[in-house]
Amino acid sequence: MLTPNPARGEVMVVLAGTRRRLCLTLGALARIEAVLGLSDWSSLPERLASLSAGDLVAILAALLDGGGESPEHAARATAPEAASALAAALAACA
Repeated sequence: MLTPNPARGEVMVVLAGTRRRLCLTLGALARIEAVLGLSDWSSLPERLASLSAGDLVAILAALLDGGGESPEHAARATAPEAASALAAALAACA
């Protein structure tokens, strides 16, 4: 069974019935910044409040990639799973 490394900010979530590791790495941050069109991180909370489905899939793909998982798993997640996974990943890094 996969065990997350909390020191890295890793979190385990269930996507489409399978446990997956997410991690908000520097690379994931850069991808999320680009997808959301952020000029700085102070606008992140406002931008997260108005995510499109495509934004959510792209963010989840970046978090999966950061956790060493295939980003392709993002497209298989349900909307509630994806939203919960994003919340868990952000909370793990707080």
